[in-house]
Order: sequence, then structure tokens, then C-alpha cells
Amino acid sequence: MKTLTAEALAAAERYLMLNARLVDRLRFARLFRGGSAAPIRAAVHAYQNPDGGFGNAIEPDLRGASSQPQGIEIAFWILDEIDAFDDAAVPAACDWLESSRTPDGGVPWVLPSVVDDERAPWWQPEGDPAPAALNPTAPIAGLLHAHGIEHRWLADATEFCWRKIAATTEVGDYDALSILAFLERVPDRDRAEKEFARLSEALLAPVALDPDAEGHVHTPLDFAPTPRTLARGLFSDEVIDLHLDALLKAQQDDGGWKPNFLMWTPLVAHEWGGYLTLARLKTLQAYGRIAPGLSSGADHPVAAR
Repeated sequence: MKTLTAEALAAAERYLMLNARLVDRLRFARLFRGGSAAPIRAAVHAYQNPDGGFGNAIEPDLRGASSQPQGIEIAFWILDEIDAFDDAAVPAACDWLESSRTPDGGVPWVLPSVVDDERAPWWQPEGDPAPAALNPTAPIAGLLHAHGIEHRWLADATEFCWRKIAATTEVGDYDALSILAFLERVPDRDRAEKEFARLSEALLAPVALDPDAEGHVHTPLDFAPTPRTLARGLFSDEVIDLHLDALLKAQQDDGGWKPNFLMWTPLVAHEWGGYLTLARLKTLQAYGRIAPGLSSGADHPVAAR
């Protein structure tokens, strides 16, 4: 079985040191060098606005300062990684979600206020007012459920997600990922497992099973970044092993992993490169594809998420 060598991990660390944002360098230090979670909390706080929402390019393609739902999703994934949903940033973000919700309970993909910000060209609101969307309502709700957070926004958002999922028959890759993030974490396990079984074929449809597929595609490892994810059951061991081998091979000469979507301004190539390089390392760690003894955080129950 191929594994990431000490030299390859050192190259990835150097890439992160030269290119990645502070928050992602701190995350690497915690996961692989025994670093503390405290400075990661502080770094996340720097992206939070006085209104409780998150902006300021915590989602690298949203360069503006204004709060957006996607900013909260990114922040919550980082807080999930360090098991920090007791942080004061969480209820403040939930209050912002409540203030930004649509009448049916969810939040939009992006708010119309984004038109006043510098952003990637695909960040366009879908109307004014913009409708609620599974992406990112579903993963945000799922993460709140996973950590036992209670907030008035969550009940209506959860019902919104159930209604949208029940009406789903065909799904694109981002909505599929959002649905999985919700179904994996929502407390009603019987209902979640029934919807997962019903949608399994549709959820698999947007996955690029060919490890050599080009363009902005999502692979089995994007859907199942750890062996414990719900989506892992969609793929055979052979498919997962094939893509893990391909992931190891895809490491660039500079030590990082290159994004497969448009880098529309120079800075985002570094910010996304660092974010995705760390994600690839986490996946290799979770599947036991980093040589033994190289990861000081490998046995930490949160580090392997």
C-alpha cells in the first residue's frame, strides 16, 4: 500500500508555510505537530463580523467583508475539526442566520449584498430576495445538530432541509455534498438512512469515478473524505484505494495539491491551495495513508475527522 513519505509530508508542510493562510497553517500544526486549538479559535474570530456572520474571505472566492452564509459554513467546519462548538462565535453566527433566513427557514446560497463585493464571477445571487438553498443550509444545520446546539433558527432550517431532500430526485455535486453533510449528522437516523437509501443512486451520479478525470470534478474522496462518512458506503474498497493512490500521485513538485477550478485572481490560488492541501492530508491521514509515526495528531479522535 502506498503511503505519504516523511519527505512528502515535509514538502507539504513547506508548501503550507510558503502559501497557506495563517488559520490553515495553525490547523496543520495541530493535526500533525501537536499544536494547540486555541490559536485556531482566535484566527477564526478574525473572520467574524460584528453582526455575527462571517466574511472577509474566509471563503477565499468571496473577497468582501460582508457576511455570507457560505462564510459561516467554512467557519463551522473549522470549529468542528477542533471540537470547538462551545465557542461564542457559534451562537452569534446562529443569530445572524436567523436574521438572514428566508420565510421557509433556510438561508440562500449567497445574499444579494454580494454584488457590492469583490468576488469570483460565479458568486451571483439567484434573485432579490434570494431563495433558500440546501447549499449551505444543510451542512450548517448538520454541523449544529452534530454538536447538540439548540437555536431557534435550527428547527425551521431542519424542516426546510427535509422538505427539499424529500422533493429531490436528481442532484448536482454541491447539493449532493450538502445533502450528505445533513443526513450524516441529523438526529432522526431512521429518516436519514431511508433518504440516503432512496437517493444513493442520485448522490453517486455526479461523482467522477475516473481518477484521471479533468476539470472541476468531485471524486469519491471528496464525498467520503474519511472511512466513517455516510458516503463511504457508496464506493467499493477498490475504488477508494484507486483514488487514494491517485491522490498521492497528484501531489505537486512544490509539495501542495492544486485546485481543479478557476483561479480568478492570483491570491486565491495560494489560499485555496493551502486549504485543499490540508484537506488532502487529512484524508490521507484518515485512511491510514501517511507513513506511521509521522503525524503526532493521528491518534486524536478529532484530528482524524
